[in-house]
Amino acid sequence: MRRIVKLAGLQVPAIGQGTWFMGEKDSLRRQEVRALQTGIDLGMTLIDTAEMYAEGGAEKIVGEAVAGRREKVYLVSKVYPHNAGGRKMLQACERSLKRLGTDYIDLYLLHWRGSIPLEDTVEAMERLKQDGKIRAFGVSNLDTADMEELWEIPGGGGCVTNQVLYHAASRGIEVDLLPWARRHGLPTMAYCPLAQGGRLRRELLEHPVMLELADSRGVTTAQIALAWVIRSRDVIAIPKAVQDRHIKENAAAAEILLTQEELDRIDHAFPAPANKVSLDIV
Repeated sequence: MRRIVKLAGLQVPAIGQGTWFMGEKDSLRRQEVRALQTGIDLGMTLIDTAEMYAEGGAEKIVGEAVAGRREKVYLVSKVYPHNAGGRKMLQACERSLKRLGTDYIDLYLLHWRGSIPLEDTVEAMERLKQDGKIRAFGVSNLDTADMEELWEIPGGGGCVTNQVLYHAASRGIEVDLLPWARRHGLPTMAYCPLAQGGRLRRELLEHPVMLELADSRGVTTAQIALAWVIRSRDVIAIPKAVQDRHIKENAAAAEILLTQEELDRIDHAFPAPANKVSLDIV
């Protein structure tokens, strides 16, 4: 059964599509557009992007991919911290809208916290909502203290999600940030749900336990890792994929329900920290 998560009052797929590093090479443009379209066709209709990715290049890829099918897609984009307030945010949003080829963004996120006060960010987000430019707003890479501060700001409780790094080999948010989000009814978006390349990705996807679980089910370790991230009803994973095989595997992972025994084995292989750790960010 394909899983969904309630986000900003709407039902969205538990596995969407990320676009980090898309739009950087013209030679890959057609493949990247086709990849997103394939994902949409397979039910991964939430697409996450940002003005930072390829300095708007990824948004252009997304815009081309959703042309003619905008109503099927839940679009998420993110604003640079140095644009996250006042006229600069309004202008940044207009640029994103133009690149995306749409007149509204479903969910607009503060990419990470910068020097602009959160009060100014919330005020600008509310202005964009009133103007119909965005449907909802959220944040990314904010830790528990930041979220508590945001909640004290008038309108701050209108934030609908926090997008953070989360996978089985990076579980720091489980100590306090994830419980805080759950107490406030806030779904979490997990970026880099398969780890971000290099040694850590290998440790996650080539771990003996992950290999054994994948082999027993006839799936890949990446699918096991994704199924783990979305094991609850309140976490959305946004893996990026360009290869057709990986796109199909990501979509199929939404139908994998891990047993308690399998979850226990992953917990033993990748235990969550006992105490508060710094928020993992890439």
